[in-house]
Amino acid sequence: MSQISFKITMGVDIAKKKFDVASLIEGKYKHKTFTNDKLGFIAFVAWLLPLCGDVNPLICMEATGAYSLPLADFLAKQGHSVSLVNPAKIHAFGKSELSRAKTDKADAKLIARYALMMQPPLWIPAPINIRELQSLIRRVEHLLEMIQMERNRQETAEDNVVDSINTVLATLEAELKATRKAIHDHINADPDLKQRGDLLDSIPGIGDAAIAYLLIALSAHHNFNHAKQVVAFAGLAPAPRESGQWRGNTHIAKNGDSALRKALYMPALVAWRYNPLIRVFCERLKANGKNGKAVACAAMRKLIHIAFGVLKSGKPFDPNYAV
Repeated sequence: MSQISFKITMGVDIAKKKFDVASLIEGKYKHKTFTNDKLGFIAFVAWLLPLCGDVNPLICMEATGAYSLPLADFLAKQGHSVSLVNPAKIHAFGKSELSRAKTDKADAKLIARYALMMQPPLWIPAPINIRELQSLIRRVEHLLEMIQMERNRQETAEDNVVDSINTVLATLEAELKATRKAIHDHINADPDLKQRGDLLDSIPGIGDAAIAYLLIALSAHHNFNHAKQVVAFAGLAPAPRESGQWRGNTHIAKNGDSALRKALYMPALVAWRYNPLIRVFCERLKANGKNGKAVACAAMRKLIHIAFGVLKSGKPFDPNYAV
């Protein structure tokens, strides 16, 4: 929860080229649409100032990555209170209201009501070293997607385009290698990232790719106080399904950072085999009848707990220390 209780809220429904804003002041809405660029950001600030007067509003929007971050960053630098919320939370709130309208204006109003009722925590921008690391990781993800697309084309390609596909693949793979090296160099060139990366590297099963993702997930700007918050952030928290006497299979929530989950899956399998702490943990779960996928998810959660503990203590992994 935010430390301040905001009486005026603004919901922002953001898209690639524009964003809709709904202000909620004493139960009344005002709506306006702006372009999703620097001129639109300036126009939005000019519009909200006379509306709010001396009262500081909470500006709330869904966390939609590339679309929402530029506006959120601009507003935060201007000193405004900004909250970025998981879209699943807004969706669940709308369902609780039995909301039926699905327009940009209606969504902006819904977000404004959510902000007023829930008072979500303020967004803290990531430091520059983390943001640069994020951009490099996103580039790797995009390159991997493009490589897979070309490989799919390669399987059914006519002979006269095979050379072209191979040329594109060679270029993409060279860029992938260069970008992965850039991530490695970025971490090693930053004293804080290097020190934290070395601590994570001491955990058997954690490799270079997982280290980069964990450095972002466990960055201080998230203000995580315990490992369970990171587990929830990754969407790895168990989601029991039961009602009365009925009990269904327990699944993971999957409403968090899917890229982080993906980055931890193979390290969890490696740790299951080579990390003594996780190996004992996994074998115990397996003996209790847990299937392989459930054990792997539990190993991913365990890795997060270990990584959180290692970074918090500032000491390398110790297999004799139970987390």
